[in-house]
Amino acid sequence: MEKEIIKYFLPAEILEHFIITKVEEKEETTSKEKVLQIELEEKNQIPQGYDSNQYETKDFYPAKLIQDFPIRGKAVYISIKRRRWRNKEDKNEIIQNDYTIVAEGSKLTRELADFLKGTGRDPGRYH
Repeated sequence: MEKEIIKYFLPAEILEHFIITKVEEKEETTSKEKVLQIELEEKNQIPQGYDSNQYETKDFYPAKLIQDFPIRGKAVYISIKRRRWRNKEDKNEIIQNDYTIVAEGSKLTRELADFLKGTGRDPGRYH
């Protein structure tokens, strides 16, 4: 049930390409504050323009942790695991989907970074 509810709090474009695999409340190691961590895994959809008969999903890149809007006063971190596909003939050719979910130069979702820019807050400065 948690996964079903949490989807309403995520940026819409994320759920087009990812599935929620885990939702967990954790204690942050440095501040000891409770945070919400949402783990996402990329759907097995080959990048557009490639023939699915020529590629196979091989594994995932290491998960990337990004920060999103807080929910009920808790920091929210989204752990994203992205897939990679390997060419069946040329094992050195690896392809992946290209997303613009993470704001360039930050570890925030683009939506959150745009919001903070609009309020005049610097997304690199948190108190």
